[in-house]
Amino acid sequence: MANIFRRFPKTFWVANTIELFERWAWYGFFILFANYLTGSFDDGGLEFSQEQKGIIMGVGTGILYFLPVITGSIADKYGYKKVLMLAFAIYTSAFIMFPLFDTFTGVFLMYLYLALGAALFKPVISATIAKTTDESTASIGFGIFYMMVNIGAYFGPMVTLLFKHSSYSMVFYISAGIIALNFFMLFFYKEPDREANSDTLGASIMKIFNNIVMVFKDFKFVLFLLIVAGFWTMYNQLFFTLPVFITQWVDTSMMYEFFQNHMPFISENYGIAATGQMESEFVVNFDALFIIAFQIIVSTIVMKWKPLRTMITGFLVCAIGMALTLFTQNVVFTLVAIYVFAIGEMAGSPKITEYIGRIAPADKKALYMGYSFIPVFFGNVFAGIISGNVYGSMSDKTVFVKQEIAERGITLADNLSKNEIFAATAEKMNMTTIELTKFLWDKYHPSQIWYVILCIGLAAVFALALYDRFILKSK
Repeated sequence: MANIFRRFPKTFWVANTIELFERWAWYGFFILFANYLTGSFDDGGLEFSQEQKGIIMGVGTGILYFLPVITGSIADKYGYKKVLMLAFAIYTSAFIMFPLFDTFTGVFLMYLYLALGAALFKPVISATIAKTTDESTASIGFGIFYMMVNIGAYFGPMVTLLFKHSSYSMVFYISAGIIALNFFMLFFYKEPDREANSDTLGASIMKIFNNIVMVFKDFKFVLFLLIVAGFWTMYNQLFFTLPVFITQWVDTSMMYEFFQNHMPFISENYGIAATGQMESEFVVNFDALFIIAFQIIVSTIVMKWKPLRTMITGFLVCAIGMALTLFTQNVVFTLVAIYVFAIGEMAGSPKITEYIGRIAPADKKALYMGYSFIPVFFGNVFAGIISGNVYGSMSDKTVFVKQEIAERGITLADNLSKNEIFAATAEKMNMTTIELTKFLWDKYHPSQIWYVILCIGLAAVFALALYDRFILKSK
């Protein structure tokens, strides 16, 4: 093992460190983003509607995953190091400016600007890892790379959550500081060998769109991508919907009391003393912790499985796990469901790219592999609809409170925050806020959204099995 590590060039380790900082900065804000957009003013939130949140996160993140096919061509034309420098400049400035905007249009445009930085970064760092590994080191090399992704995904929120109570602005500033560390790392980054591109930038981009048209003429491939988009639609609820659902509905007092008695540092820094609840993002972040702890075990188990079998199994387990996270108000049940979801994610997600390589025509494998982003793009857009319009109509506690106010003819003062409206409504109904939450849960059944998530996941599983049996006609 030590001999293999020594075979990696210095740029490989520099690229992995850069990826660690980038994911640290990204997830440090992204896992908090849904509650930032929809949260109460007095908690530092913007009080956007669930529909507005769905548009921003769905369309914005979708564009982030569509642009790399273009930004990758820009990197090939002008050089990896220059594009990385531009990406980090956009990233840093976007994080610094983000707290200055509080309107839907302003926040949406700023998120698109941030997404541009991420889209410039993604193809360059992936290509660097690919170019600094060979056939004998690629497997462990990308294993190290994905380990860095998950380490960053876990520790990013753990750091920013420490400062969320003082100000949401600090969350963005910390992410700006972390991503800025990569300017220093660029001093050690050596440009890997790349093919010279003599085409003009316009010609390169035109060639990309011609390839997109050619790929989209392949009905079998496009159908597969749409099926996998169903998986990503369900998967993205981890970030789009679950933090909001836990904040609005799940009773985390049991977890708070456990940490208060046994690990007070956790409850003091990741809990809310005034309510005796844990931060919802702390609960959601157990997904990354489970992946760090169990990815090697799961990968070893499914290593010899066929990609399709692994994907179907992983998608099924993921669908069950994600659906069950939205099933109950019991935080222990939620944690178990997140663990189930993580197991499915570890098994199924890495096999998607491998399966694309299997179904692609022999003379077009590289081209088809380059478009594996398409289901992620569609998955984010569809996820925004589910977490926006669907969650807003089926599960949003704010909507239910307003319905109760209207039905009962309750009069409240003007210019109240979401939290103040909820507390005042509870008082008018002679309830505590906890009792009002339970009343709304029993009357409106917000957990029924779990049926929607489960159906999307099961549809992807069923469609994938039919696809392999009747479209590819596998034996």
